Amino acid sequence: MDLQHLEAEVFVAIGFAIFIGILLKLRAPHLLVGAIDRRIDKVKGELAEAQRLRSEAEALLASFEQKKAEAEAEAAAIVAAAKEEAQLIAAESRKRLEEWAARGDKQINDKIALAEAQAIAEVRAAAADAATKIAEAVLRAQPASGDSLVGEGIRGLKALRG
Repeated sequence: MDLQHLEAEVFVAIGFAIFIGILLKLRAPHLLVGAIDRRIDKVKGELAEAQRLRSEAEALLASFEQKKAEAEAEAAAIVAAAKEEAQLIAAESRKRLEEWAARGDKQINDKIALAEAQAIAEVRAAAADAATKIAEAVLRAQPASGDSLVGEGIRGLKALRG
């Protein structure tokens, strides 16, 4: 080997040893380890913060799910109440319709009864008129001796008529 080449390697080795010695003197490994430890602590803090945020997010999610379930239950209750109210309104409407129909039937029956009564009254009046005319015809055909009896009969018929 070449002596010159050997000298260069020795100088590099001596320079490197001096450099390592200076680093050790300045506590560079401790500074490096401290920086790494600080970085580890920072990462651990970030992990702890991430875990805390995750726990908060899970709690918030559970809260929202509970609120959603409560809202769904409330909505179901509202729908059930609305259905019940609709059924009550429908029943009330049916009842009113039946009452209206019954009133209509009663009015129709009352009108029929009135018409029957008017028809009976008209028939009686017509019968009384016919009886009066017959009685007058009979009296004209008979002698004057039964005038008082026939007059009372005519007055009775007229009373029935009016």
